[in-house]
Amino acid sequence: MNSDGVAASGRGGVTGPQPEIERVPQGVDPHEPRSARVYDYLLGGKDNYEVDRALAHRILAVAPETRSLAWFSRKFLLHAVRTAATAGVRQFVDLGSGIPTSPNVHEVVHETHPAARVAYVDNDPVVFVHCNALMGNHPGVTALHADVRRPAELIRRLETESGIDFAAPVAITLVGVLHYVMDDENPAELVARYREAMAPGSYLAFTHGADISHPEIIERTSQDARNSSAQVRYRSRDEVTTFLDGLENTGPGVVPLQQWLADDLPETKLVLYGAVGRKR
Repeated sequence: MNSDGVAASGRGGVTGPQPEIERVPQGVDPHEPRSARVYDYLLGGKDNYEVDRALAHRILAVAPETRSLAWFSRKFLLHAVRTAATAGVRQFVDLGSGIPTSPNVHEVVHETHPAARVAYVDNDPVVFVHCNALMGNHPGVTALHADVRRPAELIRRLETESGIDFAAPVAITLVGVLHYVMDDENPAELVARYREAMAPGSYLAFTHGADISHPEIIERTSQDARNSSAQVRYRSRDEVTTFLDGLENTGPGVVPLQQWLADDLPETKLVLYGAVGRKR
């Protein structure tokens, strides 16, 4: 069993460790960095490959505090789902969920509503393998291997495979996702499709890379991740705010994550905006 929980199989009767490319889940290119695995490494996880660690280290060389920012992002996610659960929401969809890190969304939500439904969605096969293995023993918790950029298909699958009822309030999170959606993929329209599907009383929470990030970190991440799924499009506060159209802007608004969490957290070269909106 390797570090990704995938059994290594022998060839031609030979057993023992296999080259990394032979030990990864089907459909995974271990030579291309993936955002979920880079994030897992920054959080101290082990479900990542050398290419992901190399990209993370190049980022850390420019902005070593990015490890702290990864945890700020995680805390923002849990704050958002806890807010929705406290408001009575009993359905949660974590889009671009990433490799499971405890406490997970379902663990936080079930503290308030033990029977709440939680769906984890990601298009990375490695993420799906881990989510599916972990969530199998939790009633009402499902994992879907799907692309958030196909909202019509995904909404249908959430209804049929995860039991999500969009006629009732639902909390949808897009943490660490939207800045990986390029302009020609129309992120504003993408978010609008999910907003339109949500019933009144629903919540939408997201983070997004800010164009006020230090120029050095923007240049480094743009160069290193070009033409990969980890390619980032930094956007202005005004652009990001449009994702909340039609929603009540809650909390401090579209601001750096630190302002959502505490008054004394340090600034970071890489700036992530956080926002939580409620559908009236």
